[in-house]
Amino acid sequence: MALDMAFDIEAHRGGRALVPENTLPAFANALSMGVDTLELDVGVTADGEVVVSHERGLNPDLARSAGGTYITPPGTPLVKLRLDEVRTYDVGQIRPDSAYAKQFPDQRAVPGTRIPTLSELFALVRKSGNSRVRFNIETKIDPNRPDETLDPQAFVTKLLGLIEAETFSDRVMIQSFDWRTLQLVQQQAPKIPTVYLTLQRGTGQTVVLDKATNWTAGFSPADHGSSLPRTIKAAGGAVWSPYFGDVTAALIAEAHELGLRVVVWTVNKREDMARMMELGVDGIISDRPDLLREVAGEKGITLPAGTPVAP
Repeated sequence: MALDMAFDIEAHRGGRALVPENTLPAFANALSMGVDTLELDVGVTADGEVVVSHERGLNPDLARSAGGTYITPPGTPLVKLRLDEVRTYDVGQIRPDSAYAKQFPDQRAVPGTRIPTLSELFALVRKSGNSRVRFNIETKIDPNRPDETLDPQAFVTKLLGLIEAETFSDRVMIQSFDWRTLQLVQQQAPKIPTVYLTLQRGTGQTVVLDKATNWTAGFSPADHGSSLPRTIKAAGGAVWSPYFGDVTAALIAEAHELGLRVVVWTVNKREDMARMMELGVDGIISDRPDLLREVAGEKGITLPAGTPVAP
């Protein structure tokens, strides 16, 4: 896959401000609208099925049992459930009283929607006839919670095996905050670009500049001039994907000098999108791909054609 491609409009979890996240209706909406890349997250079930889910387990803000009641936290890890068990849950409507619901008040509910498999997403894209859209697939694996997923090697082997069997290897990027999985992808499928996710603030931060963390697979920015772009280049990455609040023009220029692309997450406000484009990022991941298309169009960026499809 060419990494010198034009600006990358990515629909975060399919565009979750608009339609329930990581579902076939969301991805169908994004394909119909026209995006460059479908951004999504995957886990693996107890019976080895690769499913599309941002959480490592069922999300109590999304998952309702057959009786219509939302599950109680924390939500069973997917690796402890078979696909047929995962399928019994409806994820088509946010729990109304949740903070998540307040974050996306305009999301269109699609009751009866199930957690899809990655194979079903590939089938939807084939059905749409879209031969250009790419996939930015995040491995949902946490080095601090090893009991909630397969180990990195088993996870990566399962994911790469499916991508190869479905013949989508030339349209996929693999991203992760857990760089162990990216190192394994580089060894086992060197032609698939790896996307190094970073967060430098708050309780969830995954990288710091003075030492390695559990997330960075032994790589320490301290060994690379305390520079994240240089660290990611040394690790073999193709793309640096930082939280948009962590980037500066100087960091973007440094990444570009090293041959890295910079794709920021998750940008949902018009003014932030415009500012990121002006700073020179190569792509934006957004819950509002409709707004991102609008702002990109105003900046003279060529917009990807939509391929209308029903889920």
